[in-house]
Amino acid sequence: MIDIQKINFDKTQGLVPCIVQDAKTKTVLMLGYMNQEALDKTLLEKKLTFYSRSKQRLWTKGETSGNYLQLEEVKIDCDSDTLLFKVKPEGPTCHTGADTCFNEVNEFDGLEFLQSIIQERRKNPIAGSYTNQLFDAGINKVAQKVGEEAVELIIEAKDDNKELFLNEAADLMYHYLVLLTAKNYQLDDVLSVLRKRHSK
Repeated sequence: MIDIQKINFDKTQGLVPCIVQDAKTKTVLMLGYMNQEALDKTLLEKKLTFYSRSKQRLWTKGETSGNYLQLEEVKIDCDSDTLLFKVKPEGPTCHTGADTCFNEVNEFDGLEFLQSIIQERRKNPIAGSYTNQLFDAGINKVAQKVGEEAVELIIEAKDDNKELFLNEAADLMYHYLVLLTAKNYQLDDVLSVLRKRHSK
């Protein structure tokens, strides 16, 4: 966590703006304000509490709806007068029922979105789901499917059929993510290895 002594509350008349971001999807959920008391309560309870400028009191996000913002990480900006909170939202953030106060859908982009679906299938199986059939078949079957799809992609790469090539590429990516999930790894674990290689 941050050194709260560095936060310059005096610079902003006792309140600092707080940007709230989903720790996993990186989507910005809302903007609120905290005074020292709200920040202390947030750090103690690990649920975001703000200072309401209109009601002139503290309020914990989710105190009426149950849609709390569970604190994961907090960072302070370069001027020591703005905070970034990375959270795990328990339901929609906006009082309107929207995922965010900017009316955006809070979900993963790209391959993270696909892996989140695969992880959900593993956690909550659905009868007849191909993904669940793969998990039930075991790691050897999943690994075998990755090998088969890789071979099929290589074969299609030798031709000029765009549709078949892209479909095989999609199949390989899907089975690769199933394998990662079966091994209890995240896509970001692989990206971390690639980032380290790039920095060398």
